[in-house]
Amino acid sequence: MAGNFALSGSGFHWPARVYYENTDAGGVVYHAEYLKFMERARTEWLRALGFGQTRLLEERGLLFAVANMEIDFLTSARLDDLLNVTVILEQTKRVSLTLAQTITRNDAAGNAIPLIRAKVRIAMLSRDFKPVRIPADLLNRLQPPMDEQP
Repeated sequence: MAGNFALSGSGFHWPARVYYENTDAGGVVYHAEYLKFMERARTEWLRALGFGQTRLLEERGLLFAVANMEIDFLTSARLDDLLNVTVILEQTKRVSLTLAQTITRNDAAGNAIPLIRAKVRIAMLSRDFKPVRIPADLLNRLQPPMDEQP
């Protein structure tokens, strides 16, 4: 479903469908699968900003890695659910970004039901996995335009 995303002042939104491979024997999404959905959304967020992971590594010798994650599992997704995975930049530091991520699904009335809430800190690393300063052009691109800032 790559490409069907939205980048706005309310963050980055990426749709994901729950497939059989994402579920346990009961048809409920296995907890580790939510990490994959969030990783894909972060990757697509960076790609939408013009900084795909492969490009960062090949052209600059840089990569992002998860340094810390806190997750609240609120309720379960099931087979065939269409999920909305969001990425919202909350804080930038010299070598890391703190992101808020949510996974929701809509109920029959179209209301978003929260499934997952997470805080994710990703660190910028060199090719040899040492922390490095996030380049200024990347930091500038991550900041929303002045008219979209809270």
